[in-house]
Amino acid sequence: MSQVLHRPMETRSENEPEVDIKASEIKYLSYGGEHHLPLIMNLVDEELSEPYSIFTYRYFVYLWPQLSFLAFHNGKCIGTVVCKMGEHRGTFRGYIAMLVVLKPYRGKGIATELVTRSIKVMMESGCEEVTLEAEVTNKGALALYGRLGFIRAKRLFRYYLNGVDAFRLKLLFPRREPEPFDSMASVDDESHEYNEHIHCGENPSCCQHSM
Repeated sequence: MSQVLHRPMETRSENEPEVDIKASEIKYLSYGGEHHLPLIMNLVDEELSEPYSIFTYRYFVYLWPQLSFLAFHNGKCIGTVVCKMGEHRGTFRGYIAMLVVLKPYRGKGIATELVTRSIKVMMESGCEEVTLEAEVTNKGALALYGRLGFIRAKRLFRYYLNGVDAFRLKLLFPRREPEPFDSMASVDDESHEYNEHIHCGENPSCCQHSM
């Protein structure tokens, strides 16, 4: 797969036009099928540095559609997040692969909302942690994830194709305490009834962010 650079930013440069919108005007949708795929592809191709084949996108949205979200303003797709989750070295974890918000809409909390929605689904699905890589020079991305509770777990030297180092960022979820079993003793005996309950992530070829 082609390299994915994390470039999430909640800031906007001074020469970029600002869009005057209210938070209530932004509509967030989870990935709903093939009609959403071109919207995600167009956003990523427009804002991120590395091209992807359609198979890269389908790898994520077909296997983990519940982890991909899109943001709309007046019917226009202005942001997206694409993620995955699975077992990795004995840990069930989520991975944030792509995060994009169009430049005029940055600085309005849209990227934060997109990531937060994906993280919520990961947590509810039993993930123990969430990871991603971000360029060490990408202050916007590092600030955004820092506000969400991510820590810098490791520095990866010359991680990207452009030779830039990366930080591996990690968010650890609180360890769940085992829930006590409910038991019902039988009147007639001593029996009881109990109520119970193409890898891409670590590869510099799969993660980009731009907000």
